[in-house]
Amino acid sequence: MDDITQQTTAGTFWRNRWWQLVIGMVCMALVANLQYAWTLFVAPMHARHNWSEASIQLAFSIFILTETWLVPFEGWLVDRFGPRPVVAAGAVCAGLSWILNSHATTLGMLYVAAVIGGMGAGGVYGTCVGNALKLFPDRRGLAAGLTAAGFGAGAALTVIPIANMITRRGYEDTFFFFGLVQGISILLLAMLLIRPTLGQKATRKTRFAVSKVDFTARQMIRTPVFWVIYASFVAVAAGGLMATAQLGPIAKDWGIARIPMTIFGATLPLLTLTLSIDNIFNGLTRPLCGFVSDKIGRENTMFIIFIGEGLALLGMMQFGSNPYAFMVFAALIFLFWGEIFSIFPATCADTFGSRNAAANAGTLYTAKGTASLVVPIASILAATGGWSLVFVVAAVITIVAGVSAKFILEPMRRRFIESHNEPEQQPGTLAMAASGNASRMSHWPEQTGE
Repeated sequence: MDDITQQTTAGTFWRNRWWQLVIGMVCMALVANLQYAWTLFVAPMHARHNWSEASIQLAFSIFILTETWLVPFEGWLVDRFGPRPVVAAGAVCAGLSWILNSHATTLGMLYVAAVIGGMGAGGVYGTCVGNALKLFPDRRGLAAGLTAAGFGAGAALTVIPIANMITRRGYEDTFFFFGLVQGISILLLAMLLIRPTLGQKATRKTRFAVSKVDFTARQMIRTPVFWVIYASFVAVAAGGLMATAQLGPIAKDWGIARIPMTIFGATLPLLTLTLSIDNIFNGLTRPLCGFVSDKIGRENTMFIIFIGEGLALLGMMQFGSNPYAFMVFAALIFLFWGEIFSIFPATCADTFGSRNAAANAGTLYTAKGTASLVVPIASILAATGGWSLVFVVAAVITIVAGVSAKFILEPMRRRFIESHNEPEQQPGTLAMAASGNASRMSHWPEQTGE
């Protein structure tokens, strides 16, 4: 039993850091439907109110932008007040947004609900990932990966019940029922969350560079190494999104979307089966690659995975017109892409410390929003050079990101950490501030119920 676990087993069992991780994963699973189940409601809302699908999908875009860009602020609240109040507020917002959707008779009301839902999802997501990074300084990749995987698992478990209820009772009752259940469930789980022991030490030694000092988000964004990490995140996220967001149109253009495929006795259209498999791989890769990065290093993992992503994209371009090859390479694309949501938060905490991990990881998470703004470029590329040009550009971006991670980011990050781990030798405001944070960190209280 490790030291951190021993600190928590003296009290209630859920204070154990592994149980805290599980609670965070369940919260993520419960809030995931705000994003992943939305597509099930679009057609029923269109049929009921005669709103255009583009107008309805605008609500989803508002939700994503709100969820992404408010995470840094919500992370700052977590670092300042602890996880419990932020997740509790997120639970209220998550439940309220779907209840409002159930009563929405105007697009304006739908958009307001989207903003509230984005606030709720961001609060839960940012808190749970930040908590995982603080609780597991020795297994950050695995912990962040398991937490991020929970975000997809919830949709996988509930998508069928939601779809069935929409068919039986209508989308309004479904919004109301699941909004109430999800909101109350997250609220109850929030009461079990505790503030991690800030300054707790890793229980296993690592041969990779890890910061011993803590930077605020404001200090972090003033460092060149942060922007190199941010650019890598944007590049890989954009490259993957450019391809994954277009799988449906690509399959239709290649004439293979509706080809019947049989697996385990079930026959489904190729595109439906492919997307189901892709979601499994997208969830699996997050803890898997996070675990690998704990073992062989963040940049070494990035080097292997990002280049693998590029090769998978090129393989799809070359062989994807074959139905079986389409399924295989689509799964590989998701396998090599989804890990960014575990590796980058872990890299951020390794580089800038644990104390402000929620706010710092939240600031880095805005790279997802930045990358989404690049995705429409895929349509322009497809119009000028066909889908092959989309795959080539996406592949080049991800391969360059992989090479840069190994030969630019790794030595840069190592030098940065080593220099600031000895702040007394580094005159200047940032080093002095980091030194002060490190000094205060040693006096932080044990885990509390906050």
